[in-house]
Parts: sequence; C-alpha cells; structure tokens
Amino acid sequence: MPLWQRLLITVVTMLVTSFVAGLLWRWIFSTDIPGYLSGVVGGLTALPVWELLKRIEIR
Repeated sequence: MPLWQRLLITVVTMLVTSFVAGLLWRWIFSTDIPGYLSGVVGGLTALPVWELLKRIEIR
C-alpha cells in the first residue's frame, strides 16, 4: 500500500476516533472532552492502524 494511502487512512481513523470519543465523553459526563485527551485517544488509535496498514499488501 502506498504511503499516501496509509497516511490518509490513518488520519481519517484518528479524526473519527477522536470525534467518537468526544461524543461518548459528552454523553457520560455532560461536558466537553479536554483537547489533550482527545489527541491521546486519536494518537493511540493511529499506532496500531499504521502498523496494520504496513502489513497489508494489495495486489
């Protein structure tokens, strides 16, 4: 898989995960999620996604 495709999928996954984490946080605590916490959730999601995408071979 080319670098630009891996990067695009990883960034989209980070954004979606951060958004969903924000929605869950608001639903549970009735307040906004701190920005750094949302970034940590997105970053921790990006690591396994990037590693998974490096192993995928498209023929």
